[in-house]
Amino acid sequence: MKTKKILIIIFGILTLGLGIVALKSDDRNFEISKQLNIYATLFRDINMLYVDEIKPEDLVTESINAMLNSLDPYTIYYPESQTEDVKLMTTGEYAGIGAVISKRGEGIIIREPYKDSPADKAGLLPGDIIISIDGKTIKGKTSSEVSELLRGQPGKEILIKVKREGFEKPLEKKAIREKIQLPSVPYYGLITDSIGYIYLNSFTDKAATDVRKAIIDLKNQGAQSLVFDLRGNSGGLLEQAVEISNFFLPKGSKILATKGKVKQWDKEYIATKNPIVPDMPLAVLIDRGTASAAEIVSGAFQDYDRGVLIGERSFGKGLVQTVRDLAYNTKAKITTAKYYIPSGRCIQALDYSHRNPDGSVGKVPDSLITAYSTKGGRTVYDGGGISPDIQIEAENYARITQELVLRDLCFDFVNSYALQNPEISSIPNFVITDDIYSQFKNYLKERNFSYETESQRTLEKLIKTAKAEKYYDTAKNQLDSLQKDFTHSIDRDMEVFKKEISSFLAEQFMQRYYYLGGIIEYKVLHDKEVKKAVEILENPAEYQKLLKK
Repeated sequence: MKTKKILIIIFGILTLGLGIVALKSDDRNFEISKQLNIYATLFRDINMLYVDEIKPEDLVTESINAMLNSLDPYTIYYPESQTEDVKLMTTGEYAGIGAVISKRGEGIIIREPYKDSPADKAGLLPGDIIISIDGKTIKGKTSSEVSELLRGQPGKEILIKVKREGFEKPLEKKAIREKIQLPSVPYYGLITDSIGYIYLNSFTDKAATDVRKAIIDLKNQGAQSLVFDLRGNSGGLLEQAVEISNFFLPKGSKILATKGKVKQWDKEYIATKNPIVPDMPLAVLIDRGTASAAEIVSGAFQDYDRGVLIGERSFGKGLVQTVRDLAYNTKAKITTAKYYIPSGRCIQALDYSHRNPDGSVGKVPDSLITAYSTKGGRTVYDGGGISPDIQIEAENYARITQELVLRDLCFDFVNSYALQNPEISSIPNFVITDDIYSQFKNYLKERNFSYETESQRTLEKLIKTAKAEKYYDTAKNQLDSLQKDFTHSIDRDMEVFKKEISSFLAEQFMQRYYYLGGIIEYKVLHDKEVKKAVEILENPAEYQKLLKK
């Protein structure tokens, strides 16, 4: 019956489409109707004749996703079961227990319970391995499937069985689902007596309200200049970006223009209100994760010479998506336009409209990069994200540090430590002591931690090649000497790279004991980009000089 219903729906849509097409005679519409007809007949035959039983819903969804993947990564289909994801994306709100989960091997673990969430109140801890939810085993399920089980009607109790380090038997935790509101501003505060700091992590429908509140509160606390952190902010609602830009830019300023194939997407967005802080000195932090709406804001500030941008070149997403309602409670997020910031540039970095012969996507070529000018006459460029006014290169971490983080060994150690130590020093006073670091080294030894460096792998490949080509005997002494030099010691590497390993460990401690707000507060105290921003804001002459280059 379900298969028959889907076929009726498909043919119904096609019939309607063909009826509309009949009103037009151009080649394009004929081609559309032709291809839809081919698809429908193919689907019908596969459903009737394919050797194994198929699920029509899954087959259609996969075909839709394959079609959209040929366009760009931002045009996405949401079946009825995933429409809550659209709500989360636009509002930051969902009903559930308030915890980040992730896949670990064959299981699913609690990665981070939000502070004061149902998960937090129920006593779920980072590192807990989920066994079952309301009696249903989660064995073999993906993190998305487990997430669906954790979400549901607010006010309903949910029973979660977990395995925890140090406990022989599984623990049962009862949580009552609530409406979870993810904060768009998880932290703000004063860095110095006169410099405020705001971290904005997303442009949900409450972002402008949250930023406005933070600005006013910081002003009341004595802030005379501001560090606005947009690092890792992947964007969100365009309208929120316009409103937040208007907090700093004069009424009547053009924030951006959008241009699409359909004329209804051609629009200019103008600041409609008087700004809250028209003259407050501003430093904006950006990185490779700053994208979309976050680039609209940082790009507008740069084009109007309104603030100094510090960090790395931004992601380069100059495309606008529109959420469309489809049949049977499904939705699609479709790229409908490109956006252009005040100087006239589009900062889209990847050219999805001109793919390489193998289907890969290349960057906009240098030959097509165009120079533009800010309001004050500074030269800026399109086609590759937004370049900061002060470039600070990302850290290159040692291989041992990468392995410790990728294998979750910092995460696991801190969770183990926390089970024995319920409290640590306050955020400003916390440091990785020699005692904690020694415990971490012992923890790694107990787990037989080892890794191979890229240098070792390259050398082993060279030795293998030398033997195959019969050069090994003549170069044996040199190769043996290199092998000795490149053989690393875990103990030695732990000391050589102690500073950067301790930095990652400290952040993990902050997240475990003080949640998301704690890790941001800690990073503000130790972050080189923040320190550079403070240095610039405390030097008015240098600040003005950067904006007039």
